[in-house]
Amino acid sequence: MKWIDTLAVVLVLIASLNCGAVGLFGINPAAVLLADSSFWTRVAYVLVGLAGLFQVLQWDAIRMRWLRRTRPFAS
Repeated sequence: MKWIDTLAVVLVLIASLNCGAVGLFGINPAAVLLADSSFWTRVAYVLVGLAGLFQVLQWDAIRMRWLRRTRPFAS
């Protein structure tokens, strides 16, 4: 499950950088890279949305998985 957590974080970070570029520069990198309004742009947005939803719904479970693996000798 840790790889899913990592993938979700990467997708959420990409989305935040994309939103920042849209807000600051008026450029949508996802649309530029994936051809504006194409099927693949929509797929990318859906995947990012699902990653964000996963992060929100699984926050406590993700935190516990990562804490348990980073502190193997904790009581």
